Amino acid sequence: MARVKGGTSSINRHKKVLRLAKGYRGRSSKCFRMALQRLEKALQYAYRDRRAKKAEFRGLWIQRINAGARLNGLTYSKMMGGLKLAGITLDRKVLADIAVRDPAGFASIAEQAKAALAKKAA
Repeated sequence: MARVKGGTSSINRHKKVLRLAKGYRGRSSKCFRMALQRLEKALQYAYRDRRAKKAEFRGLWIQRINAGARLNGLTYSKMMGGLKLAGITLDRKVLADIAVRDPAGFASIAEQAKAALAKKAA
């Protein structure tokens, strides 16, 4: 049986890796072995950070809600507790957007939360 060298498939695989590694510094974009290592690490970072991004955005939303709540005389935890008591079911993403884009609307939501907290305390 004839020997198979696999030339075209190797070349195509190398070209694919080097194309994906385009823009890397130095030999990392030119040499196949280094490009493959850098590419594998980049894919690991991408996988990890797609999951970390969700936690980072949640933290950002909480900071924005807290800032808006403090302008209206509440803390974040009191605001969220008051919203729950008032039966307002807006998620953090929407609340943060309202706090940034519509301070007057956020103030009215905060007043409803305050009223629910006062009603519970009384």
